[in-house]
Amino acid sequence: MSGPSTTQLLLVIAVLATVPLLTASNVVLNFLTVALLIALVGQGWNVLGGYGGQYSFGHAAFFGTGAYVTAVLQMRYGVNAWAAFALGITGGALIGAAIGALTFRSGLRGSYFALVTLAFAEVLRILASVAPITGARVGIRITLDLRPQAFQFQSRAPFYWIVLALVAASFIIVRLIEQSRFGAWLVAVRENEDAARALGVDAARVKLAAMTVSAAITAAGGGFYAQYFLFIDSGIAFGPWISVEALLAPIVGGIGTAFGPLLGALVVKTLGELAKLVTGDAPGLDLVVYGSVLILIVAFAPHGIAGLLADLRVRFARLRSSVLQRPHG
Repeated sequence: MSGPSTTQLLLVIAVLATVPLLTASNVVLNFLTVALLIALVGQGWNVLGGYGGQYSFGHAAFFGTGAYVTAVLQMRYGVNAWAAFALGITGGALIGAAIGALTFRSGLRGSYFALVTLAFAEVLRILASVAPITGARVGIRITLDLRPQAFQFQSRAPFYWIVLALVAASFIIVRLIEQSRFGAWLVAVRENEDAARALGVDAARVKLAAMTVSAAITAAGGGFYAQYFLFIDSGIAFGPWISVEALLAPIVGGIGTAFGPLLGALVVKTLGELAKLVTGDAPGLDLVVYGSVLILIVAFAPHGIAGLLADLRVRFARLRSSVLQRPHG
């Protein structure tokens, strides 16, 4: 599936970077910041699920690890927020590598792999809900300290630019994967693991590397969440909500494409807010509308919105070519 070039992707990032210069509305900036956070986590899932074909239902394990390591190191051990954030990403990558080593070396794939990842996320949620170091059921609140050194700011604009930079970095990582031998191996494993193995590809090692990268990107989202909201608990950090958001964004936007998670996150977040606006205070009705629209998108655009746009672009090019080649007179 053809998609936007790297230049086009960076142009989109550049346009998004101007938003805080055009508006100081906290509502707009908060909406876009959360949407970009979902795009970041979705890109993490996309590396493993979209390019590697390994569908995970437990990316909350990596998100929560990044969030808790970032918060615990600051509040329990006095580590600088930026250093804690970096260590949170490292911690998420290590958890991803550990889970990957256990599952891929055991030959788990398909629905078995998906269920095992879900189980790991649930185990970590239970542990976080009882461990004193994580604040147990109370959670952890990061002390308010509005200084850049503490990864906190007076306005939402710096947070917006930081998460946008993280999304841009994830784009670059995905593009490098696409253009590398590792990316070719990863796609080969996705398309036919047995055939790839017969050609000499170490499928387990390739999937393990993809899961480590995927977990690191997702953990970056968790660490950012902790700094942005200054509070986490086991239900937030390891809850199923983030695993669902992580897979919805690329599936709706375009699975296995660099631009899909961002496009999907913006669509999913917009649909959610519009559903709430249309249904008002009716309990649960917004979720019915939201779910129905998502079902329609998946049904009529199986390759996501990015795939639908690519198909329309090809059809338009063919139509234009046929019109230009038609004899006049």
